[in-house]
Amino acid sequence: MSRLVAPDRAFFEQDPVQLAPLLLGAVLGYDAPDGLVAIRLSEVEAYRGVGEDPGSHAFRGRTARNAVMFGEPGHLYAYFSYGMHVCLNIVARPAGLSSAVLMRGATVVGGIDLARRRRPGVNDRDLARGPGRLSRALGVPLGAGGSDLLESPFDLRVPESPLHSASGPRTGVSGDGGGNAYPWRFWLPGDEGVSPYRRHKLAAE
Repeated sequence: MSRLVAPDRAFFEQDPVQLAPLLLGAVLGYDAPDGLVAIRLSEVEAYRGVGEDPGSHAFRGRTARNAVMFGEPGHLYAYFSYGMHVCLNIVARPAGLSSAVLMRGATVVGGIDLARRRRPGVNDRDLARGPGRLSRALGVPLGAGGSDLLESPFDLRVPESPLHSASGPRTGVSGDGGGNAYPWRFWLPGDEGVSPYRRHKLAAE
C-alpha cells in the first residue's frame, strides 16, 4: 500500500481523467457536529467540462447548480441526485474549466460506529458503497458544497504512488456520456467498496 500524503492545490489542477485514478486509495475524513468519519476511496468517475463531455453537468454551460465546477480546484461540488441522495465531487483543473471527479464508492476506515448509526441496518461493506451512501456515511450535507477539501472540517490524504486500477464506462449515465467512448469510471479491482456497475438503459453502445 502506498504511503498517504497531503496534496497541494496543484495536485487537483490536472485533467479529471488523469486525476481520478490518482484518488483511488485516498482517505477523506469529515468532522461533522456529531463526530468524525473517514473513508477510503475505492471507485471514482471523471467528468470534463463545457462542450467536452456529454455526461457532465457542465456540458451545456454554467448554471447555479454547477457553478462550483467552474471554481478553484480541490473544492467540493455537491448535488442532489433523484431528489434524495447527495453526491460528492472533487473539482479538477484550473478555475474556469468546469471539471470534477465523483466519489462513487468507498470503505469506512474511521468512525465506523458513527457511520453505522447514520445507516442503521446496513452491513459494513455497504456503508459507503455508492455515491449516496458515501455522503450519508461521512455526514456531509448538500450545504457543504463549495467547501475547500484542503481545510477543516475535511482532511484529505492521497497515495504517494498510484494504485493498480481498472477502468470502464460510467454508471447510470445516459446517452453518449454513458457509452464505451467514455471509460472514465476507475476502481480498485476486488475492493469491497466498489459499487455494482449499472449501465443506463439509454446509454450509447
